[in-house]
Amino acid sequence: MAKAGRPPQDPARQLERAHRILDAAAELCLRWGYDKTTIDDVARRADVAKGTIYLHWKTRELLFAALVRRERVRMLGEVRERAPANLHELLRELVGGVLRRPLMKALILGDSAVFGKLSRQKQNSAAAFEQGAAFETYLGELVGRGVLRSDLAPAEHLAILVSVVYGFLITQNMLPEEMRTPEDRLAELVADTAIRAMGADGVPPDGDARAVRLATLGYLDTIEEIAQRKLAVSLGAKERVT
Repeated sequence: MAKAGRPPQDPARQLERAHRILDAAAELCLRWGYDKTTIDDVARRADVAKGTIYLHWKTRELLFAALVRRERVRMLGEVRERAPANLHELLRELVGGVLRRPLMKALILGDSAVFGKLSRQKQNSAAAFEQGAAFETYLGELVGRGVLRSDLAPAEHLAILVSVVYGFLITQNMLPEEMRTPEDRLAELVADTAIRAMGADGVPPDGDARAVRLATLGYLDTIEEIAQRKLAVSLGAKERVT
């Protein structure tokens, strides 16, 4: 017989309860913000005891880290289902995915009204290193295929991408509601601008186009696997936030 206060031994029930708690945390974070949302609030909304949450996550920080990781996994899953065939399509789908998910958008923009102190914490994790290495490999493949400019270093390609993405998103957020670009169009503009700045002249041969598609999907598979692994750890509450 399971001891009182222990999580349910059935892994499926345990996972279902963890997701129910995360659903409650997501709703309250968007409504009140991270700084004002307490474990008591989440417990009431999820209809569980406060102590039950601590059986899954030892701290509030770990709970919300799991929430962020789940959002990232879900977004990447949606992007992978759309099967982008090149960097332009990948950027369009990634930016569109962020814009469709309020929590991801708030995290990317460092929205303190939603994520508060959590958005200001520096993250320097092994996962971030792995994702950066995978992206550098992907960019190298595109340069080798003649898709991207070879006169730019990987760091310069990354600087362009970050500047374009954040420039559009931050500017959009500063404009009055009636002047904002529809989100689907905004994602397309981000992708167009980045490719115009980074792309090589000419169209790659059909063979290279097929290779680029495989490289793009391979990159997505890699970062999705990294994100899923980090989420699995968070749901098992076996690791500190890094």
